[in-house]
Amino acid sequence: MRITTSGLNSELITQLQQLASQQNSLQNEVSTGLSVSQPADDPEAVSQVVADQMQESSLIQAGLNASTALADSQTTSASLTQIKSIADSASQVALADVGPTSMQADSIEVNQLLEQAVAAGNTTSGGNYIFAGTAVTTPPFTVTRDPVSGQITAVAYSGATTSASVPLGDGSSVQPSTDPATNANLATFMNQLLTLRNSLQAGDAPTVQATAASLADSDDTIVNAISDQAAVQSRIQIVQTQQQAQLTNLGQQVSTATSANLPTVVINLNQASESYQALLDAASKFMNVSLLDYIH
Repeated sequence: MRITTSGLNSELITQLQQLASQQNSLQNEVSTGLSVSQPADDPEAVSQVVADQMQESSLIQAGLNASTALADSQTTSASLTQIKSIADSASQVALADVGPTSMQADSIEVNQLLEQAVAAGNTTSGGNYIFAGTAVTTPPFTVTRDPVSGQITAVAYSGATTSASVPLGDGSSVQPSTDPATNANLATFMNQLLTLRNSLQAGDAPTVQATAASLADSDDTIVNAISDQAAVQSRIQIVQTQQQAQLTNLGQQVSTATSANLPTVVINLNQASESYQALLDAASKFMNVSLLDYIH
């Protein structure tokens, strides 16, 4: 079969274009360090990378949720610790053997403790009331005040009866604050402070001493709530550690799937360059010979 000059020219051009494309691809791998720059390069690898990146996005969001939950729980712990300190101070007053003059002075102290307890109960984290359950925009502890003295005369729990939860990924979630039952007990504690203050103001020693027992019960509730928050924070931190490990592994998988093997790529690039140059030289000689055939 006779091969025409134009056919050989066409074949040489095609081979030169293929080698040039190969060189460009290899040069791009060397410059970027990536073996995959577009889906057509390796459809299977690209599909896996997309799946890994979607999982990364989910883990990042779960990580943000975990950070928010941890901050809320830490704020809850700090507020509970403050309330615990208030309860300790109130118990000392209730157990003290004092006279009428001291009771009046103590009533002023307990009134301040009551105001502090309500303020601590209405603490916010990220703009949300932490002791309000799911009603995070509502102050959980509302008070009634005497129109003349301005002193608190009643405390009510106005939060939700359901707990707020934060998703951590993989279908799990955590409750970063106290449950509604504990919140209601905190309102009870505040009313115990109110009773103690009123008894001190009235000089009613038996009622003052009787209040000590109820304050002790509230103290137990507060201590248990603090312990629960420590457990919540430990769980969140474990989840965060797991999430970070998963993100690291996914990052390594993506890197492995897309990173170029530079030593091998450089060798292939050199071979492609040499082949291109050799074919270019051969094409040049062939074209010169073909031109002489036309002259003769």
